[in-house]
Order: sequence, then structure tokens, then C-alpha cells
Amino acid sequence: MAIILNIETATKNCSVSIAKNGEVLILKELNDLNYSHAEKLHPFINEALKEAKIEIQQIDAVAVSKGPGSYTGLRIGVSAAKGICFAIDKPLISIETLASLSTSISIAEGVIVPMLDARRMEVYAAIFSANHQPLRAIQADIIDATSFSDYLEAGKVYFLGDGAEKCQAILTHKNAVFVADKFPSAAQMAQLSFDKFSQRDFEDVAYFEPFYLKDFIIIPEKKRSLLINIDSMRIWNFNASCI
Repeated sequence: MAIILNIETATKNCSVSIAKNGEVLILKELNDLNYSHAEKLHPFINEALKEAKIEIQQIDAVAVSKGPGSYTGLRIGVSAAKGICFAIDKPLISIETLASLSTSISIAEGVIVPMLDARRMEVYAAIFSANHQPLRAIQADIIDATSFSDYLEAGKVYFLGDGAEKCQAILTHKNAVFVADKFPSAAQMAQLSFDKFSQRDFEDVAYFEPFYLKDFIIIPEKKRSLLINIDSMRIWNFNASCI
């Protein structure tokens, strides 16, 4: 048996789930345009644990969405996950954000292309088979009329995620199917994190970093120090409440 706390903060959706053996017991999430992760993440964790009637020390692992996605969102999620793992001495599991997003739909045939919005006409995308096996690694794609043409000629291609909406006017092939209102969620992490737990596929808590895909935008030293201090305070405050 494994009880896993799943944390998803790679996009606008701040999402937390408690899962037992891959089945979601409690889900707390808010898809907020204002990126309210800093304010909502720890309350969601506490509320989820309380509703599940589970003490933080009773969980067997913490799983976190590793990216790609928002720099700030990923940093907040990973900082929280690592802080909890350190505080209660439990393993850390990382889940690829797009792999998790791909499992939010079920199809009989064709391929699934989960997309996260990057900038202008750029998206972070990967390609998965109908049974959610990876066919192409995650990369940054600049979308034009020829994007994914080989897959579109071969059959149905299901585009989903917050990067898909802006592609709809450009990818007009008859085999292009756009699935609305899908975003990375801790609900989809549950089975993936349980599978990794069963395989003992854990991260090094001390050295794990999110998968940003692109390099950081350079932040002036004074501002960067302030961000690091804020993150450290959040971790310390959560740890103190758990011990």
C-alpha cells in the first residue's frame, strides 16, 4: 500500500491530490489566471490531508510535476515537495508534466499531443500514442501550418493543454482534433506516481531540479536573492507546522 501526496504547479492550475495505490482520495485545485500558487499550495496540502484524515507523517512519498512549465510555478511546487520530504524523511518522485497531461483523455486510435503555452506561437509539446506511450520527446515547437504534418496525414491527432488553443487557427487539417479545458492536474499524477513508487524510481531530494526546458531568464542578483529567501521561508514555515 502506498499513500502519495501529488503536487502540480507547472501551469496556472494549482493542484494537490492525496492518492492511495494510484486512486485519488482527495483533490484540491484552482485554475487561476493570476497564478495563486504561493497563496494556495500549502493550504490545499493541509486541507487535503485533513479531509483524507491522514497525518503528513503517514504519507509514503511526495510526487511533484517536474515540468516543463512556468519557472515560478515549478520552483514553488518543487520547493514545497522537497521541504516536506526533508521534514518527514520520505522519498521524492518526479512526474513529467506533459506525460501526466496526456493521460487526461482516452482515445482508441491516433496520437495525443499535449501542449503548454510558451510565448507567441511557441509551445512545449510532446507526442504520445493512444495508450500513452511516448513517441517523441518534449521540445519547444514554433507552430506553423506544417507542424505535426506527418502525424496529421497518418490519422487523428488530439491536441490539448493551454498551448493548443492558439494553434487551432493554424492547424486546420481535417485530422486535427482540439480538446478543450484540459490542463495538468494532480489527479492524473496519481497512477503515474504510484507506478514509480512501486519501481522505487525516486529522485535525490538534495539535488533534484525542475525540467525548465529553456534556460532561466537572468534575474538581477538582488531580486534573485529575495526570491530564494522567500522560498526558503515558505519551506521552513511548512516544516515547522508538520513537526
